[in-house]
Amino acid sequence: MWIITWEKKVLKMWESLYNLFNDYTFQTVALGTGFLGLFSGVIGTLATLKQESLLGDVLSHSALPGIGLAFLVLREKNLIIMLVGAAIAGGIATALINWMKEKSIIKGDGAMSVTLSSFFGLGLVIMTYIQRQPNGNQAGLENFIYGQASSMLLKDVYLSVGLGTLLLVLLVIFWKEIKLYIFDPTFAYTLGFSGTFLNALVSLMIVVTIVIGLESVGVVLMSTLLIAPAIAARQWSNRMHIVAVVAGVFGFLSGIGGTFISSIGKQIPTGPTIVLVASLFVLISILFAPKRGLIAMQVRNRKARKRLIERAKQTT
Repeated sequence: MWIITWEKKVLKMWESLYNLFNDYTFQTVALGTGFLGLFSGVIGTLATLKQESLLGDVLSHSALPGIGLAFLVLREKNLIIMLVGAAIAGGIATALINWMKEKSIIKGDGAMSVTLSSFFGLGLVIMTYIQRQPNGNQAGLENFIYGQASSMLLKDVYLSVGLGTLLLVLLVIFWKEIKLYIFDPTFAYTLGFSGTFLNALVSLMIVVTIVIGLESVGVVLMSTLLIAPAIAARQWSNRMHIVAVVAGVFGFLSGIGGTFISSIGKQIPTGPTIVLVASLFVLISILFAPKRGLIAMQVRNRKARKRLIERAKQTT
């Protein structure tokens, strides 16, 4: 009797999964978040290797006042215009950080911390002001803070894929220059490459990637999706192109996996779940990566200790 009951449960589970994978909303959201994770992983590799992981956090939080000001100008929710406002705010934040590093004694981490708190505080003030206005059009603007992936439409996916593909094309075109600038900016300068241009290009890529993910993941969590896949991928290889590819794969799987988990559960937010899956990839990589993983290092240390003990016994 229990075998029949177990078979019914399995068949019901497979039927539920079949219906889920054939659901149009799930397909749209999974496709959008998957490609968002892919683009975030690849572009996030640049910020990670530049040792400017905090820059992603700064730019994502700095986008909030741009979204709010764009809404105040239009008095309606126009996604493209608000994303343009977010990109402009991110660009201003980047320029402000570079200006403080060059013109003052403030170091990079200090400049980024001040900019993050200032812009995010300004964004919260603007959003609070908007919510108190007698205008029903502001409903849903708070989703840009924590994200609302379940509301993605196919046109949003097309927009994200188009912008992300453009970023990947630019990355391929300037790959050698960006790689040289990241690892040896002085040598890149002696070869005639403009450090200002390459730094602006990398910052632009990061800003656009963050803007793409604001609607689905939100300003608070987007920085994690940008950095976590790159950190996880860095544990598996020392070659930049392999790290970028692996980060893209981890990001894609994080988007798909997070969407799937939030879909099979009840009232589980998609954005935070995607970030948790990406963080899980980081944990797995830190533990099980073949060269840098903690477990692999312990195994090598034990083998080395045994060899030393055996050599010591042979000499005595």
